[in-house]
Amino acid sequence: MEFQDRSLTCVDCGGEFTWTAGEQMFFADKQFKNEPKRCKSCKAKRATRPPGGSMSRDRVETITNCSACGKETTVPFRPTQGRPVLCKECFQQRKA
Repeated sequence: MEFQDRSLTCVDCGGEFTWTAGEQMFFADKQFKNEPKRCKSCKAKRATRPPGGSMSRDRVETITNCSACGKETTVPFRPTQGRPVLCKECFQQRKA
């Protein structure tokens, strides 16, 4: 099979980059199924970012009432229906 240079579009920056015949041959030798999605500079940026950097979530503070004592409290998550929400004191008591 003869490979020829191909022009691809980077999914991060939208710029075009060349997927060389040599790179295509390497992909074929390694039996990689997918074409590259990122240009070399975007690939390097992605490799140097801290793990979970863009996927990390901001901590949510929610004001709610304790299911056990009824006291107003703040919890570090969004409560879901059907699950009790406890203030720190009631949580510690139940834990012990």
